[in-house]
Amino acid sequence: MQPFFQAIALDSARLILLGEHASNPSFYCELAQMGFDPASLPNFTEMAAITFVDTVVFHVPLTVRTLFHELVHVIQYRKLGLADFAAKYVIGFLTGGSYEAIPLERNAYELDGRFASAPSNHFSVEAEIQSWIDANKF
Repeated sequence: MQPFFQAIALDSARLILLGEHASNPSFYCELAQMGFDPASLPNFTEMAAITFVDTVVFHVPLTVRTLFHELVHVIQYRKLGLADFAAKYVIGFLTGGSYEAIPLERNAYELDGRFASAPSNHFSVEAEIQSWIDANKF
């Protein structure tokens, strides 16, 4: 991962293998009552991993691509901060209407796709995220 991520980010990231899937948040029932389609909400029971600031919780044995994707989120958190990341994540969902439309996720999937298709073509994840921030794509 070092050609793609700065050493300081890799050194600070914590990885946890939970071994089971997390459940969906209890407030999902309230969102459904407010008119949100439960099928459009991010489904924690199907996610391979979830990142909270600098901690990646894997629900299944990690793969290199999933690790890369989650490390992208670690950098997004580092660059945006917790409050801004959370706000942009929720606004991205509300604006786009689905998990797949959240710009922070689109960014992570775009970068992990580049990595998976050509792992020997190194690029700076931090620079790529900064370019999205500068272009106000989040």
